[in-house]
Amino acid sequence: SAHVSAADCHVLWAQKDNVLQPKADVTATEGEAVTLGCEYNTSSTTPYLNWYKQDINDRPRFILSRSTFSLEKTEDGVKNRFKSRLNSTLRSVPLTIVELQPSDSAVYYCALQPTVHIV
Repeated sequence: SAHVSAADCHVLWAQKDNVLQPKADVTATEGEAVTLGCEYNTSSTTPYLNWYKQDINDRPRFILSRSTFSLEKTEDGVKNRFKSRLNSTLRSVPLTIVELQPSDSAVYYCALQPTVHIV
């Protein structure tokens, strides 16, 4: 079985900008699918949301990004099984992992990407 966790990851550059993930761990059987929730708040009208996977004793690694521009990036190693869609109305960008494998056991972080303002 695979055991995946979601953890809060708050951004620091603006007090109103943050994400909220359910704290409960998720356990599922190999071959099944799981969805990890992520809701966000931001003052940006064009937010970019990133998902990261952190294996035990390793640093978080980028999985995919989604934005209101429909610009999408997904790492090659997970393109077939890791799926996400940004819903700007619900301010949500859940991550779904299909065909679970034991190697999917990890902590998954959702994070807002900072908005760069050029003056």
